[in-house]
Amino acid sequence: MKRTPSVAALAVAGVLCAAGLATAPATGGSAAAAPADAGSHLPPGHWVSTWTAMPQLTEPANLPPAPFTRENLVLDDTTLRQTVHLSVGGRHLRLRFSNAFGGAPLPVTAVSVALPADGRAGVSAIRPGTSRSVTFDGHGSTSVPVGAQVVSDPLDLDVPPGSNLTVTTYLAHGQASDAITSHPGSRTTSYLFPGDGVDATDLPGATPVDHWYLLSGVETWAGSGTSAAVVLGDSLTDGRGSTTNLNDRWPDQLLARLETGPDSSGTAVLNQAAGGNRVLNDGLGPNALARLDRDVLAQSGVEWLVVFEGVNDIGTADATTAAQQQVADDLIAAYEQIVRRAHAQGIRVYGATLLPFGGNTGYDDADGRREAARQTVNRWIRTSGGFDDVVDFDRAVRDPAHPGQLLATVDSGDHLHLNPAGYRLLADAVPERLFQRRPLPADFGYQDAAPARRSG
Repeated sequence: MKRTPSVAALAVAGVLCAAGLATAPATGGSAAAAPADAGSHLPPGHWVSTWTAMPQLTEPANLPPAPFTRENLVLDDTTLRQTVHLSVGGRHLRLRFSNAFGGAPLPVTAVSVALPADGRAGVSAIRPGTSRSVTFDGHGSTSVPVGAQVVSDPLDLDVPPGSNLTVTTYLAHGQASDAITSHPGSRTTSYLFPGDGVDATDLPGATPVDHWYLLSGVETWAGSGTSAAVVLGDSLTDGRGSTTNLNDRWPDQLLARLETGPDSSGTAVLNQAAGGNRVLNDGLGPNALARLDRDVLAQSGVEWLVVFEGVNDIGTADATTAAQQQVADDLIAAYEQIVRRAHAQGIRVYGATLLPFGGNTGYDDADGRREAARQTVNRWIRTSGGFDDVVDFDRAVRDPAHPGQLLATVDSGDHLHLNPAGYRLLADAVPERLFQRRPLPADFGYQDAAPARRSG
């Protein structure tokens, strides 16, 4: 059944009023105003991203299954229900929808947010009485232009730190292209349902898919003591080898640890990684240098950046001495560029050492040239002073008897990715002091990437 947005908005408002949960009216200009218009009770603060997913062009194998994908039409008359794991909590949220890689405008008919049943990730049911309708400039629907994103109006929903949030989206007419924006490596189950189920408590018979589509971020209105740390990475950060619906990637486990620290509990951890991603060249998603502005600098409330990427650059370069020397030099130059660009926005940048891949079928080479390049890059990360600080992931999970290999107890089986216990070791290797808030030096960023740093 196709939804008429104005009728749907009235229906939702009636349900919320009956439950005593209605928010400010979603008509006229008031719903699109700054958060201070929500009421004088709103404390001073700023928007901080609390969850993100790196937007990607959806590969054919990761498109929604039939009948939700047809030729040049995806998600027609379809409800999409997704759960995401928030970092910091708050009482006021807003959403980001991305059409970065869409081949046509993205017409969003209706959106709601709610708390998932039992607070769990990857479930199709929501907790009754928690649903809130989402508006865009005061309207229940919106259209996202090709290559653009749309940020919703603020809405009231009290969510604690480290909680899960359900976002339900209805597309009455779908997106008229087979090029759509998603994040395939969600490690979280989403649900596709024919027709309009945006306000449904559950979606019986819905089709499960382990991907996120269209949604790229959630922000919360937070006080001055809350800031975000972004992780720029590849599959080791995206969570290959982690457990679907348990949120046990290393950034998730780091978040859980920081929540208990007296000086770090207001730190959002944003996962901006994708499997196969590279620093220098496009792969699965744009290269890190190309996506830095969108995925890091344009996020709200960012104070820190952790760079943990480069193993795919080394592993896909030819296993020759010349090629590996070149990729090591190019990675160092790229890290310097990332630092320079982030420093210009007042963001401290931490470098994480690259993990061993000895025994991996695709990356390990008999002559050890790729391992030599990894050692060159890691030596620069540790000793050059090019980063504001260092996170030594290599030391945390390498086999002391065979430093070019992972510990057997943390190896997921492919000698490249980790299991949840290995991701725990990475999370524990991140010093909590990195996220203590302190003033930037007066000359912060002035002499970034000085030639003397390139000591490789």
